[in-house]
Amino acid sequence: MKTLFELNPALDVPALAERFAATGRVQVRDVLTPESARELLLVLAKGTPWGMAVGAGTAKPESFSAAKTRTQEGQQALQQAARNAEQHSARGEYGFRFAHYPILETLREGWDPGGAHEVLLEHLNTPDFLDLARAVTGIDHLFKADAQATLFAPNHYLGRHTDSHVAEGWEVAYVLNLARDDWHPDWGGYLLFLDDDGDVVEGFRPRFNALNLFRVPQSHLVTYVPPFAPMGRMAVTGWLRSR
Repeated sequence: MKTLFELNPALDVPALAERFAATGRVQVRDVLTPESARELLLVLAKGTPWGMAVGAGTAKPESFSAAKTRTQEGQQALQQAARNAEQHSARGEYGFRFAHYPILETLREGWDPGGAHEVLLEHLNTPDFLDLARAVTGIDHLFKADAQATLFAPNHYLGRHTDSHVAEGWEVAYVLNLARDDWHPDWGGYLLFLDDDGDVVEGFRPRFNALNLFRVPQSHLVTYVPPFAPMGRMAVTGWLRSR
């Protein structure tokens, strides 16, 4: 799987670093070589057993594996969790629902030893990627990356939050987008950044082979994906950590 994660050698790192320094966020387009991006998309689209992640308020988020969602008990629990998330969101509180595959957890629990997702996590922790992240962000003490695969399908969303897990060493959030090239604004799934008044100060459209990097804590959300949107906004997401 040598081509699973090859960085584009033509990236203009100084320009990207200047952009990040000015705003605390940047979208790195064409971050991987075309061949590598296509291979990674194939892993997500064809080789990922998607479960569900659901969160409501300050309660611990729930993760439902693909196997669990295929059981009657799991479906009932998922539906209840989704209702709880919607109720919190309706009150203007935190809530989310999206499909995911928790790569770090699967590695720890040995779900698929030596599989493509494990190889991907290894690539995200190589000097090549971490050095790129350090150079763009200017944060020299970035130590490691975690990861999950995410899929925002119709009726999925991620409510406004800040990722304020400073004690866990979170420094920079990343989203490696592998959405369709023709992703339309009406399909939602945008990563939006907000000011203290709740106004949008910047937004990144889901793009194929585009890496979003942004310093945390920072107020942001992923907009609701409507029922008529295609399937779906796939990405690899996580945090770059200092510990």
